[in-house]
Amino acid sequence: MTAQRTALVITSIAAPNAVLRSFAEGCKSRDIDFVLIGDKPSPADFSLEGCDFWGLPRQRTMPFQLATLLPERHYGRKNLGYLQAIQNGAEVILESDDDNFPREEFWGERTRQHSTGSFQGTGWVNLYRYFSEEPIWPRGFPLEHLQDAIPALPSITSKDCPIQQGLADENPDVDAIYRLIGKLPTDFIQRDHSVSLGKGAWCPFNSQNTTWFREAFQLLYLPSYCSFRMTDIWRSYVAVRICWENGWDVLFHNATVWQERNAHNLMKDFADEIIGYQNNKAICERLQALSLKPGVQHIGANMVACYKEFISMGLVGEQEMPLIEAWNADMAKLLA
Repeated sequence: MTAQRTALVITSIAAPNAVLRSFAEGCKSRDIDFVLIGDKPSPADFSLEGCDFWGLPRQRTMPFQLATLLPERHYGRKNLGYLQAIQNGAEVILESDDDNFPREEFWGERTRQHSTGSFQGTGWVNLYRYFSEEPIWPRGFPLEHLQDAIPALPSITSKDCPIQQGLADENPDVDAIYRLIGKLPTDFIQRDHSVSLGKGAWCPFNSQNTTWFREAFQLLYLPSYCSFRMTDIWRSYVAVRICWENGWDVLFHNATVWQERNAHNLMKDFADEIIGYQNNKAICERLQALSLKPGVQHIGANMVACYKEFISMGLVGEQEMPLIEAWNADMAKLLA
């Protein structure tokens, strides 16, 4: 793959399934660390060759401040996987979920510099539409902007992209409204170029097929005291906003996984996403208005400023702040 030490992080409560076995085999054959974070319902006897599984009892032995604070039965426990991967020496972190099958392309070399169509100052831009002729949009995209004209693809230029969103075929990451009314399954068009978010451009990204490079590791943090359907989406808003301050683009590239989606109650998903439908646009307006500081050394303080906006809007509980402070303290030690 690449000379950079790489780790894959997933959280799951499943017994070893076909997806987890596929990831484990791929990681083992390529010398990639596979850190799997369990939760309360996880099988006590979980065992999978090529996978470093952390159930709740083992998680309690971790030397991280965050380990004693995270709520159980929450996707946010994945944060411990990121910390463990970094402690193991990872310079690149890949993440996915237990229902996304990796294609051979998933294991390709990751580089930060990309030739990409970089959107600058466009506001909301639905990047899924550059890979599909269907009227599709990513989970977390404001409904108010679905009818906006799609901006022309910018000239291809070289950009520094320490966060990279890969798409997912068959059952891509869309919201409950699209799942109820749109065309599924669907595959994305394979493009010769990628697209990216530069300063002043917004689009949500998820945690299903995402690559993170070391300088952006602190932005991996997933909030716990918010809607489950929004945790990775609201993380993405924070990450995009802070990337602007550092001259980084967030890349979107061709699908390298396909999803065989776990069972979901779409009306429950819809109910859990209402808070996003109602607030996603306003959130980003508040984040955009913040005065943040450039430089990796200011990422932690910038994150605190961003999450204080969520809390002031009543969208994230005040219980989140001790977790963010613990995350920042853990990251300061790991990245020193």
